[in-house]
Amino acid sequence: MRIYPEVPARRTRAVISDLLLLALLVIFAWLGMKVNNTVDDIASLGRGVQDAGNSVRDGFTQAAETLGDVPLVGGEIGGALRDAGQATGGSAVAAGLQGELAIEQLAQLLGWLTFLIPSALLLIGALPRRLRKIRQLNVAAQVLNARNEEQRRLLAMRAAFALPFGTLLSYTRDPFGDLQAGDYAALLRAVYEDCGLRPPTDGPMAGAGFEPA
Repeated sequence: MRIYPEVPARRTRAVISDLLLLALLVIFAWLGMKVNNTVDDIASLGRGVQDAGNSVRDGFTQAAETLGDVPLVGGEIGGALRDAGQATGGSAVAAGLQGELAIEQLAQLLGWLTFLIPSALLLIGALPRRLRKIRQLNVAAQVLNARNEEQRRLLAMRAAFALPFGTLLSYTRDPFGDLQAGDYAALLRAVYEDCGLRPPTDGPMAGAGFEPA
């Protein structure tokens, strides 16, 4: 199975096109990671809220331990302070943790979307066209197989009648004169290379004076 054309110029263009496609996918992946990391930095706000909540809770706990030694009411005051610390600082810690997790999830979502959306659009636009060219290249390789003089003549006629004149003139100055004279070498080379294939270097075509590209 052929993936790239055999004609050097076309092969080079195809390879460069594939490399550019891969490079764009890498860039999109990098942008996705960048977005993920940038949004994830906002999670530090949630961690700050957690630290503040822990500080408040620790403060109430220390106060409760200090006042817990007061005779008669120390135990009640200490318990009240611990409850107050848990109600204020504990709630802040829980809210900070919930916010941190939400921001991390959002960062991952935005990172993936940044990568997947442009990558999908790029592949939808480029992949079918690339696969179609590969299929056309392999179908042409099966069809263009001139084994005798009559098949060579038919392929030469195909070149003379189907290829643009500008393409024909880059191979021969007189395509129809060559066809009439039975000189098929240039025309056969034109039709092969138009499909991205090298003309055969053995068999009937080699005897016709074919020069590989």
